[in-house]
Amino acid sequence: MANVSEIKKGMVITWKNGLWNISEFQHVSPGKGQAFTRIKLKNINTGKMVENTFKSSETLEFVAVSKRTMTYLFSDDLTHTFMDMESYEQTAIDKALIGDDAKYLKEGLQVIVSSNEGIAVAIEFPKKIEYTVGYAEPAVKGDTASGNVMKNSTMENGLEVRVPAFIKTGDKILVNSDTGDYSERVN
Repeated sequence: MANVSEIKKGMVITWKNGLWNISEFQHVSPGKGQAFTRIKLKNINTGKMVENTFKSSETLEFVAVSKRTMTYLFSDDLTHTFMDMESYEQTAIDKALIGDDAKYLKEGLQVIVSSNEGIAVAIEFPKKIEYTVGYAEPAVKGDTASGNVMKNSTMENGLEVRVPAFIKTGDKILVNSDTGDYSERVN
């Protein structure tokens, strides 16, 4: 058991007779009344997302998880397959667990997989992921009057990202995995 104020994204809790992954949270201290935390939770078994508010005085039961670094290999109809780089053991993880974040997967990407009793319960992506631009719209000459000109591009894995006008096909860029936004160009 621990206090609500100790939560972090990616932690797993026991709540309403199930295991829930903390997707997002926001601590709120209103001017009047008791502080609380608004949490978006994802049910590990069903993939259902819910939002709930917990008072700061409440306690939650955190689930002990083991974390290991794994490398993404491939996907099929129902699962994504990862390999533990220490034991070379392959693990198939249900697509529902990763959800919309699957768009960031690319061959060779290292992620942190949290497991409880041998079952994957959460996936942590690196904060910034390097991609090669597979296609970038050509820059329009004279379109820099507004200053921050962005254009559409597609990465080698199909991920679509808005990038600055100077990015060309074949460039390597970093993408923020929390927001899906362009972060910087890699030399």
